[in-house]
Amino acid sequence: MLSPQWLRTYAAVVEAGSFTRAADKLGLTQAAVSQHIGHLEDACGALLIRRPRQIEMTPAGRALLDYCLEVSGADQRLQLRLLDASAETGEISLVTPGSVGLALYPLLLDWQVLHRGLAVRHRFAPDPEIRDAVLDNRFELGLLTLKPDDPRLAAELFIEEPLELVVPAGAEVRGWGDLERLGFIDHPDGQAMATRLLSRAFPDNPGVRRLPCTGFVNQIGLILEPVARGLGFTVIPRHARQAFANAAAVQVVEQAAPVVDGLWLIHRAEWPLSARAGRVVEYLRERMR
Repeated sequence: MLSPQWLRTYAAVVEAGSFTRAADKLGLTQAAVSQHIGHLEDACGALLIRRPRQIEMTPAGRALLDYCLEVSGADQRLQLRLLDASAETGEISLVTPGSVGLALYPLLLDWQVLHRGLAVRHRFAPDPEIRDAVLDNRFELGLLTLKPDDPRLAAELFIEEPLELVVPAGAEVRGWGDLERLGFIDHPDGQAMATRLLSRAFPDNPGVRRLPCTGFVNQIGLILEPVARGLGFTVIPRHARQAFANAAAVQVVEQAAPVVDGLWLIHRAEWPLSARAGRVVEYLRERMR
């Protein structure tokens, strides 16, 4: 591997056109400069043709100078990333549950429109995948439905998300029999969410699994489509319902004792958030209120 010091010396010699001037610029002795160039020529072959008042690069010398510029540019990019100098350029990476993601993604795009130097990368995922993605540094930010106990993760309550019993518009739900008549539209978290909400709303119910299942959807944005067509009811987080385009075709059955989940913002605890991530978190908090 070529020493960065040797490369800086070589670039200075080419720029100055003289070993003496390069030594003065670098604060080195002329012997040290000659030694650095000698090491490079041992590794790369002849680099410079020395003339009385001129230095000329060989083809290998020109290739090495291009390499020096590439290394210098990479070093500058690294320093910018380490310093995180800009809050308006770079990538914002966020992984969330699908329901709140439906609400957050348009807000992220609004932020990106205002800051065109940013790139937004957003993924929907279940809790275990979200946790692993942040721990593996594939995403800087994540939202979990359960607060993690891993010391490698910093976690703070971001927002609360109620579960909702959603039925076709105009449907009446006064008891368990009405739910049996409607049928249940299931989804990957449907059984668990419905059990939690319905056990509180109908304490003596025989269980969600006893309800007729009239459909299953694994795409968060489509869960309410069969409900809107009168094919059944479902239980989903509020943000998923609010993102549904055909809002007039469904209605929420209000609960006397609502079930509310906390969403926990996570990031690696060993280092602080980037400036751009910190700013976008503040923006999302404000908009989600």
